[in-house]
Amino acid sequence: MAADSPSSLVPIGGAIRTPKEFRHHILSVVVENKTGVLARVAMLFSRRGYNIFSLAVAPTDDERFSRLTIVVDVDTAPLEQITKQLHKLVNVIRISEIDPSEAVECELLLATVQADAATRAQVIELVNLFDGRIVDVGSSKLTVMVGSSPHNLDNFESLLSEYGISEIQRTGRVALQRLEMPTSKRRQSRGRVS
Repeated sequence: MAADSPSSLVPIGGAIRTPKEFRHHILSVVVENKTGVLARVAMLFSRRGYNIFSLAVAPTDDERFSRLTIVVDVDTAPLEQITKQLHKLVNVIRISEIDPSEAVECELLLATVQADAATRAQVIELVNLFDGRIVDVGSSKLTVMVGSSPHNLDNFESLLSEYGISEIQRTGRVALQRLEMPTSKRRQSRGRVS
């Protein structure tokens, strides 16, 4: 297999990523909120050799259940095989796939960045541009927080890296199905034959 040519590489977040890395699927998995469930799900992926690109877990509005948002690299295994294996786990209540093109996705980024007197105003302006916040201030550094789509965070991280990032942490993405827009009566009436 030939190596990727420079023109086929896409720079994101200061790193070079090949187009195949964008072949991900989002699984929303509702599980019983019990000890060891997350470990069993992680073990399933590990045993089967499936690559988890991102994983976020939190309780739902019903404290008996938690929702796992798992972003799966589909190059490592067929998605159907992954969902079948997940359904076999006793504590899994429901699995739904969310198409990335039809999803509202969000991720949180925390970063400590170099910001001396000469660059502090520029860093603050950049954070404001991405609707972020300054959450901690030191004599020569700032800790910033931005919540946005993974794509926007990739761009923010890339721009922020020019100032010198000391530490960075990203949560992994969470996602919900995009809502359907109601069609107007005017649009529905077009095309009707009387």
